Amino acid sequence: MLKIAIIIGSTRPGRRGEAVAQWVHEIAQKRSDAIFEIVDIADFNLPLYDEPNPPMFAKYTKPHTLAWSEAINSYDGFVFVTPEYNHAISGALKNAIDFLFNEWKNKAAGIVSYGGGTGGARAAENLRLILGELHVADVRAQVTLSLFTDFENFSILKPAPRQEANANTLFDEVIAWSGALKPLR
Repeated sequence: MLKIAIIIGSTRPGRRGEAVAQWVHEIAQKRSDAIFEIVDIADFNLPLYDEPNPPMFAKYTKPHTLAWSEAINSYDGFVFVTPEYNHAISGALKNAIDFLFNEWKNKAAGIVSYGGGTGGARAAENLRLILGELHVADVRAQVTLSLFTDFENFSILKPAPRQEANANTLFDEVIAWSGALKPLR
């Protein structure tokens, strides 16, 4: 069975990412075609990249990098839950992604973004550029949650009913691509 990580892409106190990831996970739990687990980058306490070697060599020297590598390597695909900060992903998510290289390679990813008027769509586009460099196949389907329409008072997640269907389309694509890429890994 394929294992898919739902990665919370923010470490900010008061972040909305935990609620969004829980919502994504609740929808995913209704499925029987993959195992979905939440991975919170905040749990790994990653400093700014501090390894002496480039990640493509996988010669890690720090316990936090080894733990992060082991966690990410154990998954066949990913669903990134990302806020939009200044038309991009959070610095914490970029840093976490940059710690590794081979662990991401030849896997699939979907994106659930959240933010202002565009629902984090610009962060999703930014993330797609990064994932492409890492040989991650990002799927076309995505979920964009607007702070104006999918959150009550900009803080309590209350997604529009269509968003669950969007999430399931995203899962369908991530699972299909994760399975298709498995022989390359």
